[in-house]
Amino acid sequence: MFDSNEALLARVEELQKELEESKQYIATLEKAKRELEQKIRSLSEPSGEPIPITEIEETLKRFVRKTAEILYAEKCVFMLFDKESGELVATKPAYGLTDEEIKAFRVRATQGVSGEVFRTGKPIIIHDALNDERTYKDNVALLHVRNGVCVPLISEKRDEEGRVIESTTIGVLHVFNQRYGNIFTEEDVRLLQRYAKNATAVILNAQIYREFVAEKEDLEHIIESVYAGLLMVNKDGRITQMNASARSMFGAQGKDVLGKMYYEVIDEPKVKDILVQCLTENTEIASEISLRLDESERIYQVQTALVKGEEQQPIGVVAIFNDITEIRNVERMKTAFVSTVSHELRTPLTSIKGFISTLLMDEEGYYDRDTQREFYTIIDTECDRLTRLISDLLNVSRIEAGRALELNLKPVNLPNLIEKVVTVQKSYTNKHTFKIELDDLPEITADEDKVDQILTNLTNNAIKYSPKGGQITITGTSKDGMVTISVADQGMGIPKDHLPKVFERFHRVDNRDTREVGGTGIGLYLVKHLVEAHGGKIWVESELGKGSTFTFTLPITPPSEEEEETKEKEAVA
Repeated sequence: MFDSNEALLARVEELQKELEESKQYIATLEKAKRELEQKIRSLSEPSGEPIPITEIEETLKRFVRKTAEILYAEKCVFMLFDKESGELVATKPAYGLTDEEIKAFRVRATQGVSGEVFRTGKPIIIHDALNDERTYKDNVALLHVRNGVCVPLISEKRDEEGRVIESTTIGVLHVFNQRYGNIFTEEDVRLLQRYAKNATAVILNAQIYREFVAEKEDLEHIIESVYAGLLMVNKDGRITQMNASARSMFGAQGKDVLGKMYYEVIDEPKVKDILVQCLTENTEIASEISLRLDESERIYQVQTALVKGEEQQPIGVVAIFNDITEIRNVERMKTAFVSTVSHELRTPLTSIKGFISTLLMDEEGYYDRDTQREFYTIIDTECDRLTRLISDLLNVSRIEAGRALELNLKPVNLPNLIEKVVTVQKSYTNKHTFKIELDDLPEITADEDKVDQILTNLTNNAIKYSPKGGQITITGTSKDGMVTISVADQGMGIPKDHLPKVFERFHRVDNRDTREVGGTGIGLYLVKHLVEAHGGKIWVESELGKGSTFTFTLPITPPSEEEEETKEKEAVA
């Protein structure tokens, strides 16, 4: 009798000790939950730095180990519900299971003991796992499970009076195989439910935390890869965000700029003035500034916006820098283009008007027949010049509108066409000689008027841009179903930095020689599109002061629509 009383007292003391440990452990879990919630809230701050996710994993690792120890279990594992697959999936960290076993432990939410606990929200004790029909889908044999307890992981939202207003089951918690051959009891169930309640909060917060960190990282990656420069400064003037484009703009590549005062990183007075005005006056600014970068001037459109906190109080300012240099360059070229076209239109009109007025005033027949014919020839030539210019403008308009150039395909004798173009161009100059070197070129299928336009434009350019004269050479070869035509001059040449741009619309090399030559800046742009409309290519080779050679290719037979589509697909791939 005395021995049994001593054993009973010892057991009571042991249970009290376990109860005290459980209370302490639950308190530890609640503390971990509060700390995790605080860390999640800190992420919403602009300067909030994410804690390593390993801290959360360590908390859960301690939980599964401690739970297994207190319940004398060999294994402890979470199963979380995956909405996409509709399965309950074992999740790390786990106790007593290998990585392979964790990976294999998954079951439909409509099956097995795991599914029943998940659906009903009620715990289940498994006394004989191998012979329990409900455990068949849980693969207990694979996991070497003899018995166990499964409780739901339930997330509860309560009102101010502590009443449950919303309840969500996010998964289940398993403990398997009680040691020493014992079985799990209702007391074990109640204890595990208390653990599960706090563990659910930690797991849920961990999921929110991971999502928060992932979203923040995604946002940072997006900001970092944005082409426009982005700069964010807090109310104190410290930089909280600065992407790669902005760092490149202000020469801060490779530097750790976050947390520094903006004036320690940015030297540009115009940018400093904008930031000072935004921060001191709580105002938003839209402006345009010029910055000198890499020995070239860049134009930026600056747009600022106030960053506001939860109470709509300004806590900083964000500035976006859009590089609009090319846009402004095009606008300037368009302005120059309009001026040039006006001049180009006025010149032939002045000649036409002058000669017609002269002929109308000649009532007494002062001018003989030959002189009158000369006047009519000049008028006819100037009308052709006007027609070509207007045709160029209309074609450029079609290209800009995205409408393909229509081709009137027919057999074209290239040698004859080249001879015709050269004959016409010879009449415009007495300083140049022409040399034609053609192989035995085959007849091609093309739009004769547009090929004429290509050759005329290139030959006319060769004359204009070699104002001191020299030889203009036209060569032609044929190979592999393509003809290649080159027009070379001995003129002023093209600077290397302008070579990639000569086929752009409105582009002209701006120097004293080219200003004297004139031109609209659309000829080569149009030539490029006319060549490409036939399925060919065009390029230029030039040496400053020695001349230029423009070369283009045309297919002997234009590709069919199916072939064009195949080429486009291959180019995209």
